[in-house]
Amino acid sequence: MLDNNEEEYKEMDEEVNKNATVEVKDDSISNLSEEGVVDTDVVDESEEDVVEEFDEDGQPIEDEGLPFAKAEVVRLMKKNLDKDKMIRERVKVEMNKFLGEVLERVCEQLNDYPYTTIEYEMLKESIYPYTNIKRINEEKFRILKHLEAIKADCDALTMDVKKSLKLKDVDDSDEIF
Repeated sequence: MLDNNEEEYKEMDEEVNKNATVEVKDDSISNLSEEGVVDTDVVDESEEDVVEEFDEDGQPIEDEGLPFAKAEVVRLMKKNLDKDKMIRERVKVEMNKFLGEVLERVCEQLNDYPYTTIEYEMLKESIYPYTNIKRINEEKFRILKHLEAIKADCDALTMDVKKSLKLKDVDDSDEIF
């Protein structure tokens, strides 16, 4: 009689064997092991079934080497867009590439630190331009308005100087000593 633990191990072993079997194609019979299971190390990549994904237009989607899973990027975009918005495939791909570029720039800035461990404060400093873009743009607008006011003051002062200190044009030949 088997122990409870031995029965569980035997059931688990049978379950693993069921999950490990692979359907045998007619041309892969030479790759069978003694148990009748295809040896996956011997099977060529050309024999593997390739699952193709299709976009909204029914065109096959090629692996574009995107930095993030496209589905996750699209899910986040849809979460933050109005419900009636539709997203074109090119927009999905370009958003994914843009996010990858932002990640690269942040990592480049993090690499500038001489430390081997990246701390949270370093990350905060590196992502500051991206997280505070609204405040930065407001500050830029304020500075530009201030510079325009300074320029207007300078123009007014220039006109005052020209008016009050206007000199007569005198020819050098007319001078009498």
